[in-house]
Amino acid sequence: MDDDIATSPTRRDYIKYGGTVVGGGLLAGCRGDEATDSTPTTVTSTDSEPATSEDAGYSVSMEPVGEVSFDDVPETWLAMTGGWADMGIALGQDPPAGVTSTSRYHTHHYDDLPGVSVDKDEILQLYDAGIDKELFYELDVDLHVFDPHFLTNRIENIAAEDIDELATTVAPFFGNTIFSRQYAWHDDYRYYSLYEAFEKLAAVFRERERFEAFRSLHDEVLGGLDERIPPERERPSVALLMVVSEEPSKFYPFRIERGTGWKQWRDLGVPDGLDGSGIESFTASRGTMGYEALLDADPDYLLLYGYESMSPEAFRETFLSFFRDHETASELTAVREGNVYRAGGFYQGPIQNLALTERAAKQLYPGEFDSDERLFDRQRVADIVTGDF
Repeated sequence: MDDDIATSPTRRDYIKYGGTVVGGGLLAGCRGDEATDSTPTTVTSTDSEPATSEDAGYSVSMEPVGEVSFDDVPETWLAMTGGWADMGIALGQDPPAGVTSTSRYHTHHYDDLPGVSVDKDEILQLYDAGIDKELFYELDVDLHVFDPHFLTNRIENIAAEDIDELATTVAPFFGNTIFSRQYAWHDDYRYYSLYEAFEKLAAVFRERERFEAFRSLHDEVLGGLDERIPPERERPSVALLMVVSEEPSKFYPFRIERGTGWKQWRDLGVPDGLDGSGIESFTASRGTMGYEALLDADPDYLLLYGYESMSPEAFRETFLSFFRDHETASELTAVREGNVYRAGGFYQGPIQNLALTERAAKQLYPGEFDSDERLFDRQRVADIVTGDF
C-alpha cells in the first residue's frame, strides 16, 4: 500500500479510536470473570441515550480493544459473524456492508417478522473477497465489529500492526469472539455472554431502549419455557455433530460449551449425549468420530450442523433414510425413534437465538410443545426492530 494511503485520515474522522493503538496496544487486555446470559453487565459509556448537539461524544469499553470513543453513531459497519450482524438488525441498524461468511448468516429467521428483511445478496462475503488490510481500506466503513485477535490468529493476511493502522486511519475495531470458548489465544481476556455482547453493541449504536426491550422479551420466553420443560432427569440427551455430506462416513463432534453458539441447549438444560465418551469437541481437538463411537454413546437425539438451507422435511427425509439403511447407524436410538434434526447455526444474535430456542424446544419436547405453537411473539420482535414499541 502507498504510504500516503496508509497514513490518510478516516472518511468519517469524527469517529475516533480511544486509547493506545500503536505498537500492539490495541490488542492488550486482561481476563475478567466469565458470566452467564442472565448476569447483568454495566456498559462504560458517557451516555446511553441518542447523541444531541449538546452531548455528542461517548465511549464504550469492551475487551480486548478497551475503551473506544465516538463523536457520532456509526452508520456503516462490518460484522465478524452472523451473530453480530443479527445484533445490529435487532438494534434497528442497516445490514452490515460485509460479514465473514454470509452462508452462516441465517437470515431466514427474519421471514416471519413483519417489516423485517435482509437481502444477503447486498452483503459482501468477506472470505470470498479475501480478508486483508486492503479490503478494509476499500470498504471504508465507520465501525469494524471484529475481535482483532480473531483476525490476527485466524487470518494469515492480517497482523497486529495492520489492526493498529486500520483502527487509526479507517475506523475502530469493537468485538469479541463469543461463539466458542475453545481458542487458546482468548484465554488472557474475558468472554461475553450473548446479552452482555448485545448490550455493548447497543451502547455503540445508542440503542439502549431496543436492547432493554429484547432482554425483557428474552427473559419472559425463557421463564415460560422453564415452567414447561420436564425435570432434568427426564430430558433427552443430544449429540451435536457436523457432517459434510448427505451420506456421512464420519462426524465432527461438538460438545455443549459456554459459547453463544450453544446457548439454546444450555438454556433448555439438555444433557450432552457425548458426556463420558472421552470424545473432545471439534473446536478443541479438530478430531472426528465414527459410527461405532457414536453407537457407544447412543444419544437420544442427533442434531446436525451444516444444513440450515435445507427444509426440515427434506433434511429428515435425506438423513433419516440414509441412517436407517446404514448397518451401524440404524442401531442408534435416535435413528430408531426418528430423532434426527438440524442443529441450527453456530452464530447467534438475539433474534436468531429466540428462533433457535423455540425450534429446539419443539424438537426435544413434542409432547409439550405443538409444532404450530409460537413460543415468542413475532410481531413484538418486529416492533422492536422497526422502532414501534
